[in-house]
Amino acid sequence: MDKLLLLGDEAIAQGAVDAGISGVFAYPGTPSTEITEYIQASKEAKERHIVSQWSANEKTAMETAIGMSYAGKRALVCMKHVGLNVAADAFINSAITGAHGGLVVVSADDPSMHSSQNEQDSRFYGKFAQIPILEPSNQQEAYDMTRYAFELSERFGTPVLFRITTRLSHSRSGVGRGEVLPQNGMNLPSDLKQFILLPSIAKKQYNTLLGKQLAFQEESEKSGFNKLYDGKDKSMGIVACGIAYNYLLENYRGGEIPYPVLKVGQYPISRKLVREFYDQVDSVLILEEGYPILEELFRGILDEGKPVKGRMDGVLPRAGELNPNIVGTALGMEVAEGYDLPDVLKGRPPLLCDGCSHWDSFEALNEAMKDYSPGRVLSDIGCYTLSALPPLESINSCVDMGASITMAVGAAEAGMVPAVATIGDSTFTHSGMTGLLDAVNRKVPITVVLLDNSTTGMTGGQDSAGTGKLEDIVKGIGVEEEHIRIIKPLRRLHEENVKVFKEELAYQGVSVIIPRRECVQTLARRMKLKHAKKKVTQENSAQ
Repeated sequence: MDKLLLLGDEAIAQGAVDAGISGVFAYPGTPSTEITEYIQASKEAKERHIVSQWSANEKTAMETAIGMSYAGKRALVCMKHVGLNVAADAFINSAITGAHGGLVVVSADDPSMHSSQNEQDSRFYGKFAQIPILEPSNQQEAYDMTRYAFELSERFGTPVLFRITTRLSHSRSGVGRGEVLPQNGMNLPSDLKQFILLPSIAKKQYNTLLGKQLAFQEESEKSGFNKLYDGKDKSMGIVACGIAYNYLLENYRGGEIPYPVLKVGQYPISRKLVREFYDQVDSVLILEEGYPILEELFRGILDEGKPVKGRMDGVLPRAGELNPNIVGTALGMEVAEGYDLPDVLKGRPPLLCDGCSHWDSFEALNEAMKDYSPGRVLSDIGCYTLSALPPLESINSCVDMGASITMAVGAAEAGMVPAVATIGDSTFTHSGMTGLLDAVNRKVPITVVLLDNSTTGMTGGQDSAGTGKLEDIVKGIGVEEEHIRIIKPLRRLHEENVKVFKEELAYQGVSVIIPRRECVQTLARRMKLKHAKKKVTQENSAQ
């Protein structure tokens, strides 16, 4: 089959297409976004009629994928690590229902928080749910593991968690493809009560899940993704998980690693394999991206006097992502540190794009807020979060998706009136609507600024679920029509917009202001495409 140059995300996407998926369900979130985008752009996926529309949030994506699995077809669901928090209710319970058609959940972790609020480790969720976890070390393994994950899911009747990290997601390598499998036909579970989690059924299903745990361990021993490599120097053994194995190899380019190495790509890891490794070495160095999950296991279960080194004792940094230099230093090797960055390259905070509508929205809000004490604007996750930085310095919070409105409700209930929430159109339909319903039901005096740029801008301009529907949604939730105000955020309309903000800030109830102007990036792409189509039409006419 073909060999392709692919990002890690793209390798997973191609692996899923070749494995016979019938649908991918996701909400855009870096570093997972490119998986779904690749499938959406794939000619093969279109020919195979693979469903690939963005979901309103990660919970709806997870539940839709469970529904496709229930109907016997293979489904892929993708999100970033904090998105798994949103999907957690359905995710944890899917371990109890089990899977029918193959069900694979990709969670892309972001150690060092390149574009995230935290650097949590999704392996904890897989351990919590007691399902198999796969963690590739390179792009080829990402492709191969994806195909294996669907087969594993159907063979054991379980969802599978597929954990990746930023560097694997966004780096490229050659990937060889395998056989393209047909999609499953629609068929329902033999037990039509399997997915009904009433207590009597859930207890039975949970016991079934517990009964699979030993088989999961045995599978991880024989699958080939966990391997024990011998080494001549037994003074130390190295455990390398996922992409950390690649970092280890980079420190021994072309050379033999002198120590025994336990390469880990599948969990739960076999106790037999761990014992075989542990018994032959004097000390252990554990290389894992994220939290010290295996390190805690080694220290807790195998605390028999042998030193265990890693993130917990400072040999590796406790926070942030690993890299070849950090691994080399932990091995006691000399590493090339590179050059200091010149001052001209330092200290450049990110800014909103030139011409972005959010500039005009926040400048109008800033002027309107001069009448009040500072600290009253609670915000959310999106491009507009950059308004926290100079020169705007407009907002005072960013916690999680949708928290702006609910935090404003709580602050208003505490006496902070007026309280303002700023939230993007995509974030609003993701998880802001329920908070607005709380505000309406409680008749809390808050002003919601629903920034509508008609796209999910922060992750590259994906479709927003609320485009063209926001006023109807807000009105349906119960906001009074006269307090749903649409403004056009433009410099020439600044005074007019400030007046609208002041009027709604003074209103002792729930008001929603919708500054509406298309994202400059999607506008530029749309105009470029329009121009290209016009040029092709003219050339065809000339012929």
